[in-house]
Amino acid sequence: MERLANALSLFLGLVFLGGGMSKLFAAHAFPGLMGPVWLEEALEPHGLALYGHFIAWSQALIGYTLFTLLLRSLGAVLLVPLVVNILMVTISLDWRGTPYVVAGFLVMNGLILWIDRKRFAPLLGRPYPHGRPIAWRELLVWTAGLCVFAVGAPVSHVSLPLGYGLSAAGIALGLLAWWRHRRVTSAGTSP
Repeated sequence: MERLANALSLFLGLVFLGGGMSKLFAAHAFPGLMGPVWLEEALEPHGLALYGHFIAWSQALIGYTLFTLLLRSLGAVLLVPLVVNILMVTISLDWRGTPYVVAGFLVMNGLILWIDRKRFAPLLGRPYPHGRPIAWRELLVWTAGLCVFAVGAPVSHVSLPLGYGLSAAGIALGLLAWWRHRRVTSAGTSP
């Protein structure tokens, strides 16, 4: 089940990371699987351009959280209100077919949350049954990766290659943090 959750997280992370960054990058030049890249423009006549920009950043940052896997459960929790907001926008603007795709993302995300349900045991006053807490070094590397990744979008308006490089470096740092956590956890050693 862990592999299924990771696969779903990678897929949803890629979809939302690319969807958000393609809206934020210069000339919408970031490759993405989910549109529309013109969301801000579509919402502007309704006085909601800032909301469209917020959605784009939320997609990018939550997508990063899902794609880099270290904080997969947190990303899945954060994705619920984002997807529900996107679903409401697509229904409100009468975008045919899109609500069904977005609802499918919600179902996939629900499966991740179901698989990760034991990770939420402390919220219910129960002990977490297994696993090693994330070490502060891993979290620091992941956070640095998130910051480097996020800087890629504004930098792309000055230099597109540098924007791509920063985004890729940020993703690499996030995946490195997850890989280190997984390696240390499977070896059974302490951080």
